[in-house]
Amino acid sequence: MTRIGLLGGSFNPAHRGHRAISLAALDALGLDEVWWLVSPGNPLKDKARDMAPLAVRLASARAMARHAPIRPSDIETRLGTRYTADTLRKLVRLYPKKRFIWLMGGDNLAQFDQWRDWRGIAREVPIAVIARPGYEHAARAAPAMGWLRRFIRPAYQAKSWTTWRMPALVLLRFRPDPTSATGLRKTDPAWQRRFLPQSGSTRSS
Repeated sequence: MTRIGLLGGSFNPAHRGHRAISLAALDALGLDEVWWLVSPGNPLKDKARDMAPLAVRLASARAMARHAPIRPSDIETRLGTRYTADTLRKLVRLYPKKRFIWLMGGDNLAQFDQWRDWRGIAREVPIAVIARPGYEHAARAAPAMGWLRRFIRPAYQAKSWTTWRMPALVLLRFRPDPTSATGLRKTDPAWQRRFLPQSGSTRSS
């Protein structure tokens, strides 16, 4: 049974923080791979004016994932899903021989209650929350934690996540990386030029 961590996001652009938490999660959770689900459009960021095209964001993810067991993917586009709950249901059914765990940063946990069918997400797959600098209090005080707190598993049991009964949540701590996509866009507003698609397919699985 292949053990897959799923990290969803805009990856606008992908950066070393994404890579760092993915590599740490690979070790802490005993994963075979981490899949980066490069979103065709984040419903919580619909008003963002600086969202790069999917092909550019996917290219940045591939560059950042190089030489690591990380697989950037545009599978949500091909599945026709926009919400994480729908994506997970389809992935679980499409890949019956793989086991999935959802990876998210503490900043995402702080707004998890705004995700469509977030309780359904927790009932579908285990969730590993990675602490992020500056978000620890917000994550622990998050409205969703009022419901999820009873399902927290100890971090020392993290490698046993495939045996957990859902819902199940584990809180992981790694050396923090302060890199943020927002900061990178401010530092280099023209970052997209480095990842303009070349001739050939951008298809990934």
